Amino acid sequence: MGTRRNLLVAVLGRGKTCFLLHEMRHVVKTDAGDMKVVKGFGGKVGDKPIEVGFITMEPKTLFIPQYLDSDLIIFIRRGEATVASISKEELVEKNMKMGDIYRIGAGNAFYLVNTGEGQRLHIICSIDKSYAIGWGSFQSFFIGGGTNPTSVLAGFDHDTLATAFNVSTSELKDVLTRQRAGPIVFLPDSHEEPSVWTQFLQLKHRQRLHHVRRMVRFHEEVAKEEEEPKGSWRKLLISVFGNEPNLEDNKRKTPDSYNLYDRKPDFKNNYGWSMAIDESEYWPLGHSGIGIYLVNLTAGSMMAPHVNPMATEYGIVLRGSGTIQIVFPNGTLAMKAKVREGDVFWVPRYFPFCQIASRAGPFEFFGFTTSARKNRPQFLVGAHSVLNNMLGPEFAAAFGV
Repeated sequence: MGTRRNLLVAVLGRGKTCFLLHEMRHVVKTDAGDMKVVKGFGGKVGDKPIEVGFITMEPKTLFIPQYLDSDLIIFIRRGEATVASISKEELVEKNMKMGDIYRIGAGNAFYLVNTGEGQRLHIICSIDKSYAIGWGSFQSFFIGGGTNPTSVLAGFDHDTLATAFNVSTSELKDVLTRQRAGPIVFLPDSHEEPSVWTQFLQLKHRQRLHHVRRMVRFHEEVAKEEEEPKGSWRKLLISVFGNEPNLEDNKRKTPDSYNLYDRKPDFKNNYGWSMAIDESEYWPLGHSGIGIYLVNLTAGSMMAPHVNPMATEYGIVLRGSGTIQIVFPNGTLAMKAKVREGDVFWVPRYFPFCQIASRAGPFEFFGFTTSARKNRPQFLVGAHSVLNNMLGPEFAAAFGV
């Protein structure tokens, strides 16, 4: 009871739009793209501490190699991308299109490339901070970098790094200070001067990256000197810049992405359609404990009042406009707010709510739930509602009729 009471106090203090998430801030901003994050409210009600991220990348750009202290579920809103990450000591590359979802686990190194010809890339992602180190928002650990961003390698003693790379300290300093363009960078055309990352790879030697891997991931067992190292970072770096073919890695069987628009809706009629994706359909969701949903309502239509008995929901308006109504447990209106493309809202577990499309056109929204288990909305009115299933003298008595 105490937790629910605290929730009511907290949201009431935020006014009539208490379930709209307005606090959006930049965590990355460069000429090549940006990443904005909306802070969630989940931790206040005992659910997962989730943030919602928005990544925009210009054509021919790279979000440089990094790893996070948080799980990511990414959704390609518009455009095409290559997403590469380390899975079970192997580099996994996925070519993704609009509608694809994909999971990147906390601590797994990854990078993103906008591969759409002349297209901006738009990504929406859930950021699950269950594993976060507790410094407010999620934390990025950049493997690449220079003065902006700073590579995690820069924190090591330069003499130690120079020995590991078998280069002079001046050469090392040049490598670790030349990148100044930020975490999202333009990729050079083939006729342009190679980037600092390409030049860095030209310095490579089997044991150099073997030792880098040893320093960055102390907990891993180091291979014997005479053996070929597994080289997670080596494979990641080589794949980014194409110094060596990586055909075998591309053939490895790994979790695929999952396309929402290729799937049939769970429910469809003349007023719209809806779908929910759980771990039974896309098993990587189970590792993060996150579910996915997508709803499309025709102009003037409504998704009847319902409740999610298993999870808190976060929603992002993809297209059109509409109204969100949410009700407190005591039967009073918690929020009635108009929303449009780009708005983010959240609905606490158990709270009744409904969505209504404006008469101007279709209303489409996508979102995340804090449970990966099979979960369907529990409708409060309608042919398949709780009320309809409970019709009888007891129900009539409850309403005094």
